[in-house]
Amino acid sequence: MPSLSPLSLYLSISGWVAVAVARENDEGSDSEAGWARACGGGASRWDGCVPRHEGVAKETADAVVIGAGVVGIAVARELALKGRDVLVLESAPTFGTGTSSRNSEVVHAGIYYPAKLCVRGRELLYRYCSDREIPHSQIGKLIVATGAAEIPNLEYLLRRGAENGVEGLRILEGSEAMRLEPELLCVKALLSTCSGIVDSHSLMVALLGEAECHRTTVSFNTTVIGGHVEDGRLHLHISETRDVERGLADSPLTPELVVTPNLTINAAGLGAVSLAKRFHGLPPGTKVPPFNHLIYPIPESGGLGVHVTIDLGGHVKFGPDVEWIDSPDETSILLNRFDYSVEPSRSDRFYSEIKKYYPNLKDGSLDPGYAGIRIKLSGPGDPPADFLIQVTFLEKISYWRGDSRATGLVNLFGFESPGLTSSLAIAEYVASRYSK
Repeated sequence: MPSLSPLSLYLSISGWVAVAVARENDEGSDSEAGWARACGGGASRWDGCVPRHEGVAKETADAVVIGAGVVGIAVARELALKGRDVLVLESAPTFGTGTSSRNSEVVHAGIYYPAKLCVRGRELLYRYCSDREIPHSQIGKLIVATGAAEIPNLEYLLRRGAENGVEGLRILEGSEAMRLEPELLCVKALLSTCSGIVDSHSLMVALLGEAECHRTTVSFNTTVIGGHVEDGRLHLHISETRDVERGLADSPLTPELVVTPNLTINAAGLGAVSLAKRFHGLPPGTKVPPFNHLIYPIPESGGLGVHVTIDLGGHVKFGPDVEWIDSPDETSILLNRFDYSVEPSRSDRFYSEIKKYYPNLKDGSLDPGYAGIRIKLSGPGDPPADFLIQVTFLEKISYWRGDSRATGLVNLFGFESPGLTSSLAIAEYVASRYSK
């Protein structure tokens, strides 16, 4: 069964801000047999089952983080603050070029999701941004029911949010919600006072700056093409991105460098699952402004509906919608390069969905914006899957000081929304278990 991903499109009101398209990836549903096939049944140019690194330069490292998105940077910073020497490897020429720069920049309360990391992450994120004067605003969110049939869904979300530990949730009558937002049309709404927005680029700049000031080195244009386990250690196969691009038409890629870390954090985002399949020899079983508030309709399969988000400049965006797509090819995944083109005709669906709660939207007032791809561990019609933090211990190494530390690999799978909100909590969770 091919992996599918929802393609989502944001649109913005003409003259304000462009909107987005987001796609999502369902590679996490592979079975044991699928993992076995990664090392069997014929070779391809990406075949890494037999190490091809004789004569290749070799280096060691304490902790390696693969991927310089917001989660990877946050984990690197937290590990460094805990005393580890960290190397961040990123295939792109700069940080945050993937999902981290193609999202709504919403700080989620933790209503929809298996939300322990989201709730903790929101608390940490607001505190971090306040302490460092990173632009953000706790503007609140209204989840709206536009018909009586949707009211039970609001009540379910209220219960779900309360179970998740979200404070300040309450259901408003339509008249009360429409006093808050005169352009809104609804019969009832769920108010989340702790939802907000953040400047994700400024957040990543701050996190990266702190990481680099505390024992972190970042190498851009550096692609991890695979790895293998030998003598109880994971050896990462690394090439320059430009050489990977040149070698795509050739027979199997040979790494230009092999780095052997004590700890590897696979935070490659869309490419995390595909890359994990290329780590060979792991133990069996390892898998790999018309509004001032955020306005969300009742969630739909694969997404949260065509909703209203606002950036810190006050510009309004609508989206995303959802379209499930086939998984990108391995070349695109390894190099973090995807088709983000936007089809303008998709705006037709937006008007009908938005007018359910914003009837004064004028035809022709929406402009297409940008696209993004969201990682999915659940398929169409399935309930949302929680984040998957998968740990593989390899062996203990003793040091001359007399202490010991486990070597291993941490795969971060399925970090879609609310990954941005949860990033500091994810970093806290990982680093608390793998600090010195």
